[in-house]
Amino acid sequence: MMAKMIENDSQVIVHITMKLADGSAADSTKVNNKPAKIIMGDESISPAFEQQLLGLTIGSNKEFTLAAKDAFGEPNPDNIHYVDASKFSVDAPAKVGNIITFTQPGGVELPGMITEVSGDSVTVDFNHPLAGQAVTFNIDVIDIL
Repeated sequence: MMAKMIENDSQVIVHITMKLADGSAADSTKVNNKPAKIIMGDESISPAFEQQLLGLTIGSNKEFTLAAKDAFGEPNPDNIHYVDASKFSVDAPAKVGNIITFTQPGGVELPGMITEVSGDSVTVDFNHPLAGQAVTFNIDVIDIL
């Protein structure tokens, strides 16, 4: 019997470890031992990422690097917002480097990083923290559903 391979419509359980160009670890599903589920073709990951997974089998491991546009995209200037300082509190102070989660209408939570505080204006960047960076992914295929 042929080993099950990842195809265009597979649902896959994988561990993903991400590293930046300088070799520093950015994130890993192994930290909390919570593997990720990827549904091929649902557009939640880039086509370039999906291409790297095609043909892998259960138990296989692959490392590949994607350019920023295929990883988390380029930073979008429309995702940078200016928020009035009065919207912040003691619990969530307006301090550069802080990540604050804002709840959108409809209850969607959106994390943003404070990049600048100038008087009453606080600059919040809602781009993915890895936007604009090439990312190396290390994939361990746990299961193919």
